[in-house]
Amino acid sequence: MIDRRQFLTATAAVAGMSLLPLKSMAAGGIKFGSVLDTSGAFDAYGKPMDMAMRLAIAEINANGGLNGEQIEIVSYDTQSDMALYTQYAQQLTRQDKVDVVHGGILSASREAIRQIMKKSNTLYFYNVLYEGGVCDRNTFVNGVTPAQQVEVLIPYAMKKAGKKVYVLAADYNYGQITAKWIEKYVADNGGETVAVDFFPLDVSDFGSTIAKIQTAAPDLVVAPLVGGAHLSFFRQWAATGMNKKIPLASPTLGAGNEHKILTAEEGDGIMVAYSYSQELETPENIAFKEKWAKAYGDPGTINEFAVNNYQGIMIWAEGVRKAGSTKHDDVVAALETGISITGPAGVVTVDPKTHHTILDVHVMELEGQKMKVIETFNQRPPIDTQAVCDLAANPDDNTQYEIKF
Repeated sequence: MIDRRQFLTATAAVAGMSLLPLKSMAAGGIKFGSVLDTSGAFDAYGKPMDMAMRLAIAEINANGGLNGEQIEIVSYDTQSDMALYTQYAQQLTRQDKVDVVHGGILSASREAIRQIMKKSNTLYFYNVLYEGGVCDRNTFVNGVTPAQQVEVLIPYAMKKAGKKVYVLAADYNYGQITAKWIEKYVADNGGETVAVDFFPLDVSDFGSTIAKIQTAAPDLVVAPLVGGAHLSFFRQWAATGMNKKIPLASPTLGAGNEHKILTAEEGDGIMVAYSYSQELETPENIAFKEKWAKAYGDPGTINEFAVNNYQGIMIWAEGVRKAGSTKHDDVVAALETGISITGPAGVVTVDPKTHHTILDVHVMELEGQKMKVIETFNQRPPIDTQAVCDLAANPDDNTQYEIKF
C-alpha cells in the first residue's frame, strides 16, 4: 500500500518537473496504453483524464520507474467515435504490444474494447464511474458504482426535498441501469418515482420535459444526464425559475466539472455524490493540486474523472511493484491481494472478488461553482457488483450483469 508519506514524497519529487508531464517519456521497458476522447463530444472528460495520466506516469518515472524500468506512453485520441475505440484497441494490442491499457469513458466505449483486451490477454483498467456489474478477471474498475454513490445520495436528497421523485436519464446503458437503482433507493426510503424519462445523448431541448415536470409536481428531480448536450437541461431548468421551486440531485453533474460551466445562480443547491471534490482539505489532495498547477497551470481543471484515472494508474503501478513484473498473470495476482493506495480522494483498495474498488464517497451540494462536502461515507464497498460477481470462485466469468432487484 502507498501510504500518506510515500504519496507526499512522490509529489515533492514531481513538483520540479514543470511541463514535463505534457509529453510522453522517453521509450523504456514498459509500454503503457491509453485510449480516451481527448477531442469530440466527450473531451471535457477525456482531456483531464489524459492530463492526469501523463502526470501519473511522469511521477512514476521521476521516482525510478517500475522495478527499474521507465514507462513509455502510447496514447490515442478516439475523437468520441466508438469505431475508433475498436480500431485503437486492436492497434495497442497487436502492433504496439502494450503491457496495460487504461481508457474508455462511456460504457459503450468500455464494451467496445474490453473483449479485445481479454482476447489478447492485455490487462485493462476502466477508471470511470459507471452502472456496475462488469465481472471480468482481466478488467479492473476504479470509479464509483450506484450502490456506492446513489445509495447515499438519494436518502439525503429525499430527506431534504420530499418523497415524490421524477427521474431524467441518459438513454444508454449507464442511464438506463442507474435509473433503476434510483427507483430502488427511492422505494427503499419510502418514496415514489412518479416518472422516468430517457434522452439520447444529443438531445439539448428540454422545454417540453420541464413542462411535464411542472405538471407532475414532484418534490425532487434526479438527473443522471451525460455530456454537453444534456448540460442544457440544468440551464433551462434555472431559466424557467424551477431551480427555486423543486430541488435537483444528480449522480453525474459535476463529475466532469460541469458545475464550473454553469453559473452559481444556475447550479447552487444541486445535490451530488462522488469520491472526489477539489474542496477536500487533505494533505494528499492539497499536494496533488499543487503538483497539477506546477505542470498545467490552473488546478481547477481537476475533476472526478481525472482523479480516478490517476489513482487507477497508481493502483496498477503498485501491482507491478508487488509482482516484480509486468507479466499479466503476475500483476493480476498481486492486485488480487487487495492492494491499496492513498491518493487525492483518500484510501482506494482493490476488492479481489470483483476487481472494483472500495473508496470514500462524499455527499455534496453545489455552492458558488464548488462542491461543498456535507457528509462523508468512508470505505464503501461495491455491494451491487459483489451481489453478482465472485472472480475468486468463477475466474473465467466474462459478463456485464444487469443486477435484478
